[in-house]
Amino acid sequence: MPDDLIRRWERGWSACRGWTRQPEERGALRVLLGLPGRHRELIALRLSPELAAEVAAADEPTWLTVPTDHPTEAARTLAEAGLHVRPTREHLMTRPLADHPAPLLPPGYHPLVTVTDAAVLRVELRHPDTAATAATTTAAASGQAALVDGDAVFDRVETAPRHRRKGLGSAVMALLSAEAVTRGATRGVLMATPDGHALYTALGWSTAAEVVIAANEPG
Repeated sequence: MPDDLIRRWERGWSACRGWTRQPEERGALRVLLGLPGRHRELIALRLSPELAAEVAAADEPTWLTVPTDHPTEAARTLAEAGLHVRPTREHLMTRPLADHPAPLLPPGYHPLVTVTDAAVLRVELRHPDTAATAATTTAAASGQAALVDGDAVFDRVETAPRHRRKGLGSAVMALLSAEAVTRGATRGVLMATPDGHALYTALGWSTAAEVVIAANEPG
């Protein structure tokens, strides 16, 4: 598993979320999240029993994320260190952006695109809220992408429950991709949940590695 792709994803993910990046040590990128149950996260460039043991012994709730070509072996190393291995795996994925499918919006949905000072693009698909006044709209779907060194690192592509199965996730991805290309991005990178993996595969994304995630506390 090439280190470069892992580093590129982590830079963009940290930019999207506003995490505090810490010095790399013992073959792992380190990010301070400060969340309940997830104080710090280590992203393994090279998994070793010593790295797994460090996470197992951490005083604060700590996650260890392992992109790998050998997920079964990685899960065994993590479990042998006493870590709690998540039963589902994620996927590190990439795609050239120039030919990403164009957005197809159902009637009644309107895109809102913004960009932050940290070069993070955000897309919302707005829809009239029938429970409120006619002038009120709500976010039916949303997503974001950080622009880092020619990459667009996608994150938090979500659709509200009552707006699912309308192609809104695909539309958000297409809008983010098109905007990223206009700003110089050439390749997309993301970490896909099991639910998102099927969507991104259908949009032409390729899996570069499986991702095994473990923590020193259950949950």
